[in-house]
Amino acid sequence: MDISYLLWLQDLRDSIGTSLIPFMHGVSQFASKPLLLFPIFIYWCVNKRKGLFIISSMCLTNMVNALIKLTACVYRPWIKDPRIVPAGNAIKHATGYSFPSGHTAQGVALYGGMAIGFWGKSSTKWISVLCVIGILLTGFSRNFLGVHTPQDVLVGLLLGVSILWLTQKIFNYLEKHPEKENYFLLGGLIFCVLSLVYINVKSYPMDYVDGKLIVDPKQMVLDAYSHIGVFAGFCVARYIEKRWIRFCPAGWTIKSIILGIVGIVVLGVMMWCLQEFVISLLGAHWGRFAVRTFIVIFVVALWPWVLKLASPLDFAREKNYTNVETVLKRAGAK
Repeated sequence: MDISYLLWLQDLRDSIGTSLIPFMHGVSQFASKPLLLFPIFIYWCVNKRKGLFIISSMCLTNMVNALIKLTACVYRPWIKDPRIVPAGNAIKHATGYSFPSGHTAQGVALYGGMAIGFWGKSSTKWISVLCVIGILLTGFSRNFLGVHTPQDVLVGLLLGVSILWLTQKIFNYLEKHPEKENYFLLGGLIFCVLSLVYINVKSYPMDYVDGKLIVDPKQMVLDAYSHIGVFAGFCVARYIEKRWIRFCPAGWTIKSIILGIVGIVVLGVMMWCLQEFVISLLGAHWGRFAVRTFIVIFVVALWPWVLKLASPLDFAREKNYTNVETVLKRAGAK
């Protein structure tokens, strides 16, 4: 039935021409890359707790999604049925195994995290509604483009919602018990180590057609190395930030916005320059791991340190607070 649905969408694409393909491709890619900038900007400039909530949800969602993919080892639709022809160049961005949909899961974490954050005020509820529409469009786009089955999208949705719920529970618990946060961060790092061991020792399907390997497991684990590196980087960066930096967003000031934009530019330049160089030194797998780890440390700890140095007066009022969670609550009240 899943293949029948994809074939029906494929016939629909063919009947209406290529007009919708660029839009659906844009929806799909927006959830995987540009959308990441919103929680980063929120974290740096607007509301620390809300930004941290979305970033942590995204990091955990992508890592768990990658582990499920490497456990299920479900082939992409066009491998299961050669009648499926992905639209445009969508196949280029369809990396790893198929189940669950990574774009959908990440879309839930990012759009969903923002929807939760904006729902509290009546004046911003419309943004939450748009975010929910963004989640649904992202999931549908993966089917429309022919790179995921309905099951992939549905489980991606459920995974994203489940981790949002879990992250919210953890944040609420740590508000009451801030002294326990280090245990969660240490547990996250242990989870990363065990995950790396797991994806390297487990067996993978080795199916051949005409003597050619259909899917190379070495290529399939690349995304997992990236996402594990991201979550490991988050755990390290969060400890560094809360232990030594303890920054507080300055709010909607011109200076804060400019510094946020500069940070986004610096981040983009680093992502563009670092990956090939580091991969040439460490190889594809560990190179991706190292780059993603550093990028998250930059986002969560290093640039906030720059923000604090650039606006010493904005942060001076926090110097008398040794309880990091008190700082977070005060930042959240802005």
